[in-house]
Amino acid sequence: MKMKEILAAMTAGLMCMGFAACSANDASGASKPSSMAKSDSVSNAPENATASEADSTADTSAEENAALSGKVTVYMPSPAGLADKLAADFTDKTGVQVDVFQGTTGEILARLEAEQATPVADVVILASWSDGLSMKADGQIMSYTPANADKIVDGWIDADSTLFGYSASAVGIIYNTTVIPEMSADWSELADEQFKGLLAIPDPEKSGACKDFVAGFVNKYGWDAFEGMAANGMIVPGANKAALEAVTTGEVGALVAGVDYNAYSSIAKGEPLAIYYPAGGTVVNPRPAMIMNTAPNVENAKAFVDYLFSDDAQKLVADAYLLPGRSDVKCEGRTNLEDIPQIECDWDKMMEIASDSAAKINEICG
Repeated sequence: MKMKEILAAMTAGLMCMGFAACSANDASGASKPSSMAKSDSVSNAPENATASEADSTADTSAEENAALSGKVTVYMPSPAGLADKLAADFTDKTGVQVDVFQGTTGEILARLEAEQATPVADVVILASWSDGLSMKADGQIMSYTPANADKIVDGWIDADSTLFGYSASAVGIIYNTTVIPEMSADWSELADEQFKGLLAIPDPEKSGACKDFVAGFVNKYGWDAFEGMAANGMIVPGANKAALEAVTTGEVGALVAGVDYNAYSSIAKGEPLAIYYPAGGTVVNPRPAMIMNTAPNVENAKAFVDYLFSDDAQKLVADAYLLPGRSDVKCEGRTNLEDIPQIECDWDKMMEIASDSAAKINEICG
Protein backbone atom coordinates (compact mmCIF):
# COMPACT_ATOMS: atom_id res chain seq x y z
CA MET A 1 0.00 0.00 0.00
CA LYS A 2 2.77 2.27 0.91
CA MET A 3 4.50 1.51 -2.37
CA LYS A 4 1.35 2.50 -4.27
CA GLU A 5 1.18 5.77 -2.40
CA ILE A 6 4.82 6.49 -3.21
CA LEU A 7 4.28 5.75 -6.90
CA ALA A 8 1.21 7.97 -6.98
CA ALA A 9 3.12 10.81 -5.42
CA MET A 10 5.96 10.43 -7.95
CA THR A 11 3.47 10.42 -10.83
CA ALA A 12 1.84 13.57 -9.55
CA GLY A 13 5.23 15.24 -9.25
CA LEU A 14 6.15 14.32 -12.80
CA MET A 15 2.86 15.70 -14.08
CA CYS A 16 3.47 19.00 -12.29
CA MET A 17 6.93 19.25 -13.87
CA GLY A 18 5.37 18.58 -17.27
CA PHE A 19 2.83 21.36 -16.80
CA ALA A 20 5.59 23.75 -15.74
CA ALA A 21 7.61 22.87 -18.82
CA CYS A 22 4.58 23.48 -21.03
CA SER A 23 4.03 26.84 -19.38
CA ALA A 24 7.67 27.78 -20.00
CA ASN A 25 7.39 26.73 -23.64
CA ASP A 26 4.23 28.79 -24.04
CA ALA A 27 6.00 31.80 -22.56
CA SER A 28 8.93 31.27 -24.86
CA GLY A 29 6.61 30.90 -27.83
CA ALA A 30 4.79 34.09 -26.92
CA SER A 31 8.07 36.04 -27.09
CA LYS A 32 8.97 34.63 -30.49
CA PRO A 33 6.51 36.68 -32.58
CA SER A 34 7.78 39.89 -30.88
CA SER A 35 11.37 38.87 -31.54
CA MET A 36 10.61 38.09 -35.17
CA ALA A 37 8.82 41.40 -35.61
CA LYS A 38 11.90 43.12 -34.26
CA SER A 39 14.07 41.16 -36.67
CA ASP A 40 11.82 42.12 -39.59
CA SER A 41 12.08 45.76 -38.54
CA VAL A 42 15.86 45.56 -38.65
CA SER A 43 15.87 43.87 -42.04
CA ASN A 44 13.68 46.71 -43.37
CA ALA A 45 16.01 49.20 -41.66
CA PRO A 46 16.84 51.83 -44.31
CA GLU A 47 13.40 53.48 -44.37
CA ASN A 48 12.39 52.91 -40.76
CA ALA A 49 15.76 53.86 -39.29
CA THR A 50 15.88 57.09 -41.30
CA ALA A 51 12.45 58.17 -40.09
CA SER A 52 13.36 57.22 -36.54
CA GLU A 53 16.63 59.14 -36.70
CA ALA A 54 14.87 62.19 -38.13
CA ASP A 55 12.28 62.06 -35.34
CA SER A 56 15.04 61.64 -32.78
CA THR A 57 16.99 64.61 -34.21
CA ALA A 58 13.87 66.77 -34.26
CA ASP A 59 13.04 65.76 -30.68
CA THR A 60 16.60 66.51 -29.55
CA SER A 61 16.56 69.89 -31.29
CA ALA A 62 13.18 70.74 -29.78
CA GLU A 63 14.39 69.71 -26.33
CA GLU A 64 17.56 71.79 -26.68
CA ASN A 65 15.59 74.83 -27.84
CA ALA A 66 13.13 74.39 -24.98
CA ALA A 67 16.04 74.44 -22.54
CA LEU A 68 17.32 77.80 -23.82
CA SER A 69 16.51 81.10 -22.14
CA GLY A 70 17.86 84.60 -21.74
CA LYS A 71 19.46 86.43 -24.63
CA VAL A 72 22.21 86.34 -27.23
CA THR A 73 24.06 89.40 -28.53
CA VAL A 74 24.91 89.35 -32.23
CA TYR A 75 27.01 91.85 -34.18
CA MET A 76 26.39 91.68 -37.92
CA PRO A 77 26.62 93.74 -41.11
CA SER A 78 23.90 94.71 -43.58
CA PRO A 79 21.41 94.04 -45.02
CA ALA A 80 19.43 95.38 -42.07
CA GLY A 81 16.20 93.69 -43.07
CA LEU A 82 17.86 90.27 -43.01
CA ALA A 83 19.30 90.79 -39.54
CA ASP A 84 15.87 91.73 -38.19
CA LYS A 85 14.19 88.71 -39.77
CA LEU A 86 16.84 86.28 -38.53
CA ALA A 87 16.59 87.68 -35.01
CA ALA A 88 12.79 87.53 -34.93
CA ASP A 89 12.66 83.98 -36.30
CA PHE A 90 15.28 82.71 -33.85
CA THR A 91 13.35 84.25 -30.94
CA ASP A 92 10.11 82.68 -32.17
CA LYS A 93 11.77 79.26 -32.30
CA THR A 94 13.71 79.39 -29.03
CA GLY A 95 12.34 82.16 -26.83
CA VAL A 96 15.83 83.65 -26.68
CA GLN A 97 15.98 87.43 -27.11
CA VAL A 98 18.43 88.60 -29.79
CA ASP A 99 20.18 91.92 -29.21
CA VAL A 100 21.58 93.02 -32.57
CA PHE A 101 24.22 95.62 -33.36
CA GLN A 102 24.37 96.35 -37.06
CA GLY A 103 27.22 98.11 -38.77
CA THR A 104 29.91 97.83 -41.40
CA THR A 105 32.76 95.40 -40.82
CA GLY A 106 34.94 98.33 -39.77
CA GLU A 107 32.35 99.57 -37.27
CA ILE A 108 31.93 96.10 -35.79
CA LEU A 109 35.68 95.62 -35.36
CA ALA A 110 35.98 99.07 -33.75
CA ARG A 111 33.20 98.22 -31.31
CA LEU A 112 34.84 94.93 -30.37
CA GLU A 113 38.09 96.75 -29.67
CA ALA A 114 36.33 99.33 -27.51
CA GLU A 115 34.62 96.58 -25.51
CA GLN A 116 37.69 94.45 -24.82
CA ALA A 117 37.61 95.16 -21.08
CA THR A 118 33.90 94.30 -20.80
CA PRO A 119 32.95 91.94 -23.67
CA VAL A 120 29.35 92.04 -24.83
CA ALA A 121 29.14 90.14 -28.13
CA ASP A 122 28.32 86.43 -28.24
CA VAL A 123 28.27 85.95 -32.01
CA VAL A 124 30.09 88.16 -34.52
CA ILE A 125 29.35 88.10 -38.25
CA LEU A 126 31.56 90.02 -40.66
CA ALA A 127 31.41 90.78 -44.37
CA SER A 128 35.10 89.89 -44.67
CA TRP A 129 36.60 86.41 -44.43
CA SER A 130 40.10 87.85 -44.03
CA ASP A 131 39.02 89.90 -41.01
CA GLY A 132 37.56 86.72 -39.56
CA LEU A 133 40.90 84.99 -40.05
CA SER A 134 42.58 87.89 -38.25
CA MET A 135 40.23 87.40 -35.30
CA LYS A 136 41.11 83.71 -35.30
CA ALA A 137 44.83 84.50 -35.35
CA ASP A 138 44.30 86.78 -32.34
CA GLY A 139 42.62 83.94 -30.42
CA GLN A 140 39.26 85.71 -30.18
CA ILE A 141 36.96 82.93 -31.39
CA MET A 142 36.15 79.38 -30.34
CA SER A 143 35.87 76.11 -32.22
CA TYR A 144 32.43 74.56 -32.72
CA THR A 145 30.76 72.19 -35.18
CA PRO A 146 27.45 73.73 -36.26
CA ALA A 147 24.34 71.89 -37.36
CA ASN A 148 24.34 70.93 -41.06
CA ALA A 149 28.11 71.38 -41.23
CA ASP A 150 28.25 68.68 -43.91
CA LYS A 151 26.09 70.87 -46.17
CA ILE A 152 28.21 74.02 -45.92
CA VAL A 153 29.75 75.15 -49.22
CA ASP A 154 33.23 73.70 -49.66
CA GLY A 155 35.81 76.10 -48.23
CA TRP A 156 33.29 78.15 -46.24
CA ILE A 157 34.29 76.60 -42.93
CA ASP A 158 37.91 76.67 -41.83
CA ALA A 159 39.96 73.61 -40.89
CA ASP A 160 39.66 74.38 -37.17
CA SER A 161 35.90 74.93 -37.36
CA THR A 162 35.97 78.49 -36.02
CA LEU A 163 34.68 80.47 -39.03
CA PHE A 164 31.33 79.49 -40.51
CA GLY A 165 30.37 81.08 -43.83
CA TYR A 166 26.60 81.19 -43.37
CA SER A 167 26.23 83.41 -46.45
CA ALA A 168 28.40 85.21 -48.98
CA SER A 169 28.49 88.11 -51.36
CA ALA A 170 30.49 88.75 -54.48
CA VAL A 171 31.52 92.05 -56.01
CA GLY A 172 31.10 93.08 -59.61
CA ILE A 173 30.64 96.16 -61.75
CA ILE A 174 27.33 97.79 -60.89
CA TYR A 175 26.39 100.26 -63.61
CA ASN A 176 23.64 102.76 -64.27
CA THR A 177 21.96 101.75 -67.51
CA THR A 178 20.94 105.35 -68.30
CA VAL A 179 24.64 106.31 -68.33
CA ILE A 180 26.23 103.10 -69.61
CA PRO A 181 23.64 101.03 -71.50
CA GLU A 182 25.80 97.90 -71.70
CA MET A 183 28.88 96.62 -69.88
CA SER A 184 31.29 93.96 -71.12
CA ALA A 185 34.66 95.36 -70.02
CA ASP A 186 37.13 93.36 -68.01
CA TRP A 187 38.64 95.02 -64.95
CA SER A 188 41.75 96.35 -66.68
CA GLU A 189 39.65 97.85 -69.49
CA LEU A 190 38.03 100.23 -67.03
CA ALA A 191 41.18 102.32 -67.45
CA ASP A 192 40.09 103.02 -71.07
CA GLU A 193 39.18 106.55 -72.14
CA GLN A 194 35.46 105.71 -72.51
CA PHE A 195 35.16 105.31 -68.70
CA LYS A 196 37.02 108.48 -67.79
CA GLY A 197 35.24 110.31 -64.95
CA LEU A 198 32.57 107.59 -64.69
CA LEU A 199 34.04 105.30 -62.01
CA ALA A 200 33.66 104.95 -58.26
CA ILE A 201 34.72 102.31 -55.74
CA PRO A 202 33.51 101.70 -52.15
CA ASP A 203 35.96 102.66 -49.45
CA PRO A 204 37.79 99.36 -48.83
CA GLU A 205 38.74 100.53 -45.35
CA LYS A 206 35.03 100.55 -44.51
CA SER A 207 33.71 97.79 -46.76
CA GLY A 208 35.01 94.31 -45.90
CA ALA A 209 33.83 92.86 -49.21
CA CYS A 210 35.66 95.52 -51.20
CA LYS A 211 38.80 95.15 -49.09
CA ASP A 212 38.96 91.41 -49.71
CA PHE A 213 38.35 91.91 -53.43
CA VAL A 214 41.19 94.43 -53.68
CA ALA A 215 43.52 92.05 -51.80
CA GLY A 216 42.54 89.08 -53.97
CA PHE A 217 42.81 91.02 -57.20
CA VAL A 218 46.18 92.58 -56.33
CA ASN A 219 47.52 89.24 -55.15
CA LYS A 220 46.74 87.75 -58.56
CA TYR A 221 47.12 90.63 -61.01
CA GLY A 222 49.13 93.37 -59.31
CA TRP A 223 48.30 97.10 -59.21
CA ASP A 224 48.22 98.10 -62.89
CA ALA A 225 44.44 97.91 -63.31
CA PHE A 226 43.63 99.90 -60.17
CA GLU A 227 46.27 102.50 -60.95
CA GLY A 228 44.77 102.87 -64.42
CA MET A 229 41.27 103.33 -62.95
CA ALA A 230 42.63 105.91 -60.50
CA ALA A 231 44.25 107.79 -63.36
CA ASN A 232 40.86 107.66 -65.08
CA GLY A 233 39.35 109.66 -62.23
CA MET A 234 37.88 106.90 -60.03
CA ILE A 235 36.45 108.33 -56.78
CA VAL A 236 35.74 106.84 -53.31
CA PRO A 237 32.32 108.15 -52.19
CA GLY A 238 32.28 106.18 -48.92
CA ALA A 239 31.20 102.74 -47.71
CA ASN A 240 28.90 100.48 -49.72
CA LYS A 241 25.69 102.48 -49.22
CA ALA A 242 27.18 105.82 -50.24
CA ALA A 243 29.00 104.27 -53.18
CA LEU A 244 25.84 102.63 -54.46
CA GLU A 245 23.99 105.92 -54.14
CA ALA A 246 26.57 107.59 -56.37
CA VAL A 247 25.88 105.18 -59.22
CA THR A 248 22.10 105.05 -58.63
CA THR A 249 21.78 108.83 -58.96
CA GLY A 250 24.01 108.92 -62.03
CA GLU A 251 26.80 110.89 -60.32
CA VAL A 252 29.02 108.15 -61.76
CA GLY A 253 28.26 105.54 -64.37
CA ALA A 254 29.81 102.45 -62.80
CA LEU A 255 30.73 101.18 -59.36
CA VAL A 256 33.87 99.04 -59.30
CA ALA A 257 33.73 96.26 -56.70
CA GLY A 258 30.11 96.97 -55.89
CA VAL A 259 28.56 94.41 -53.54
CA ASP A 260 26.19 92.32 -55.61
CA TYR A 261 23.29 91.81 -53.19
CA ASN A 262 22.87 95.61 -53.00
CA ALA A 263 22.57 95.71 -56.78
CA TYR A 264 19.99 92.92 -56.95
CA SER A 265 17.93 94.51 -54.19
CA SER A 266 17.97 97.91 -55.92
CA ILE A 267 17.10 96.38 -59.30
CA ALA A 268 14.12 94.64 -57.68
CA LYS A 269 12.96 98.07 -56.47
CA GLY A 270 13.07 99.44 -60.03
CA GLU A 271 16.37 101.33 -59.97
CA PRO A 272 18.08 101.70 -63.40
CA LEU A 273 20.97 99.42 -62.48
CA ALA A 274 22.58 96.22 -63.73
CA ILE A 275 25.49 94.12 -62.50
CA TYR A 276 28.24 92.45 -64.46
CA TYR A 277 30.91 90.00 -63.29
CA PRO A 278 34.04 90.50 -65.44
CA ALA A 279 35.70 87.50 -67.04
CA GLY A 280 38.88 88.14 -65.05
CA GLY A 281 37.04 86.87 -62.01
CA THR A 282 35.91 88.23 -58.69
CA VAL A 283 36.20 87.34 -55.03
CA VAL A 284 33.26 85.50 -53.53
CA ASN A 285 33.48 86.50 -49.90
CA PRO A 286 31.96 84.13 -47.32
CA ARG A 287 30.51 85.99 -44.36
CA PRO A 288 31.94 84.31 -41.28
CA ALA A 289 29.76 83.78 -38.23
CA MET A 290 31.97 83.29 -35.18
CA ILE A 291 31.43 82.52 -31.50
CA MET A 292 33.51 84.74 -29.25
CA ASN A 293 35.76 83.14 -26.66
CA THR A 294 34.47 85.80 -24.27
CA ALA A 295 30.79 85.17 -25.10
CA PRO A 296 28.64 85.78 -22.00
CA ASN A 297 25.96 83.41 -23.38
CA VAL A 298 27.86 80.52 -24.98
CA GLU A 299 25.01 78.00 -25.29
CA ASN A 300 22.72 80.57 -26.86
CA ALA A 301 25.54 81.56 -29.19
CA LYS A 302 25.95 77.95 -30.34
CA ALA A 303 22.20 77.64 -30.86
CA PHE A 304 22.18 80.83 -32.96
CA VAL A 305 25.00 79.54 -35.18
CA ASP A 306 23.11 76.25 -35.57
CA TYR A 307 20.04 78.24 -36.56
CA LEU A 308 21.94 80.17 -39.24
CA PHE A 309 22.35 76.92 -41.20
CA SER A 310 18.74 75.81 -40.82
CA ASP A 311 16.36 75.61 -43.78
CA ASP A 312 14.43 78.68 -42.65
CA ALA A 313 17.48 80.86 -42.07
CA GLN A 314 19.08 79.89 -45.37
CA LYS A 315 15.86 80.76 -47.20
CA LEU A 316 15.94 84.21 -45.59
CA VAL A 317 19.55 84.55 -46.76
CA ALA A 318 18.60 83.69 -50.35
CA ASP A 319 15.60 86.05 -50.22
CA ALA A 320 18.00 88.87 -49.24
CA TYR A 321 19.99 88.25 -52.48
CA LEU A 322 22.99 86.87 -50.61
CA LEU A 323 24.58 83.58 -51.60
CA PRO A 324 23.45 80.86 -49.16
CA GLY A 325 26.06 79.12 -47.02
CA ARG A 326 24.60 75.69 -47.75
CA SER A 327 25.38 74.06 -51.08
CA ASP A 328 21.90 72.56 -51.35
CA VAL A 329 20.13 75.95 -51.23
CA LYS A 330 19.83 77.92 -54.47
CA CYS A 331 18.82 81.51 -55.21
CA GLU A 332 16.13 82.99 -57.38
CA GLY A 333 16.47 86.49 -58.78
CA ARG A 334 20.28 86.57 -58.73
CA THR A 335 23.29 84.73 -60.18
CA ASN A 336 24.13 81.53 -58.31
CA LEU A 337 27.59 80.69 -57.03
CA GLU A 338 28.52 78.25 -59.78
CA ASP A 339 27.85 80.87 -62.48
CA ILE A 340 30.14 83.56 -61.08
CA PRO A 341 33.71 83.71 -62.50
CA GLN A 342 35.98 83.58 -59.50
CA ILE A 343 39.51 84.49 -58.54
CA GLU A 344 41.08 81.62 -56.64
CA CYS A 345 41.73 83.06 -53.21
CA ASP A 346 44.84 82.55 -51.14
CA TRP A 347 43.30 83.89 -47.95
CA ASP A 348 46.53 83.79 -45.94
CA LYS A 349 48.35 85.98 -48.47
CA MET A 350 45.30 88.20 -48.87
CA MET A 351 45.07 88.69 -45.12
CA GLU A 352 48.69 89.83 -45.06
CA ILE A 353 48.15 92.57 -47.66
CA ALA A 354 44.48 93.46 -47.14
CA SER A 355 44.83 96.46 -44.82
CA ASP A 356 47.73 98.04 -46.71
CA SER A 357 45.99 97.47 -50.05
CA ALA A 358 42.81 99.10 -48.80
CA ALA A 359 44.77 102.13 -47.61
CA LYS A 360 46.52 102.38 -50.97
CA ILE A 361 43.20 102.56 -52.84
CA ASN A 362 42.25 105.63 -50.80
CA GLU A 363 45.70 107.06 -51.43
CA ILE A 364 45.73 106.69 -55.21
CA CYS A 365 42.10 107.76 -55.63
CA GLY A 366 42.36 110.72 -53.30
